[in-house]
Amino acid sequence: MGTRLDRKFFESTRGQIVTLLRRAGLTVDELAQQVSLTNNGVRAHLATLERDEIVRQSGAARRESGGGKPAYVYELTPKAEDLFPKAYEPTLRRLLDVLAERIGQEESEALLRAVGRSLAEGKAVRAGGLRARLEAAVGVFNDLGGLAELEERDGAFVIRGYSCPLAAVTPDHPEVCRMAETLISELVDTPVHEHCDRGVRPRCCFKLRTPLASKTSDRTERA
Repeated sequence: MGTRLDRKFFESTRGQIVTLLRRAGLTVDELAQQVSLTNNGVRAHLATLERDEIVRQSGAARRESGGGKPAYVYELTPKAEDLFPKAYEPTLRRLLDVLAERIGQEESEALLRAVGRSLAEGKAVRAGGLRARLEAAVGVFNDLGGLAELEERDGAFVIRGYSCPLAAVTPDHPEVCRMAETLISELVDTPVHEHCDRGVRPRCCFKLRTPLASKTSDRTERA
């Protein structure tokens, strides 16, 4: 599957099929009647949608009005729902705006740090050396929608992101980066500091100066 579906896609025949299947499972014949195509034309679109993991056969069969052999019912896959536009980003942006207005920037940041600690609960990765814990924390961060890798340069560990899971709000609300900073610090039980790029294309960055003892210990583990 690719990126989120856009308006242009939904205006296409394939997009109309996806919209119909979002309402209910339908057979090829039922879809053909709705989009004014032949059954073979619908099957061609369904084949592409199945390849992209947007549509699947439900396993159920339905007898058509004309009788004959029961026809398979098609439905959207669970993954397909993630491709539809969501209200998360504008809702989160407005929520952060209201928080800053009602309780102030400092209290808002404290609240988001508490959210970061809450997100870390049950996900602590404190076993192993520092590098192992940081690598595990990167995995947790990426599971939440980030795209980051662990680097080590000049005696310092850096978690460098190539995209931001909350890019829509970080330029106006840097306190969100502190939430992520707290999350990673809690996960590895070691303070990290955010140095995120909140420009046109926000990118995450968290740095940690490695104590000599920890660095030596990690090298010994890797040997």
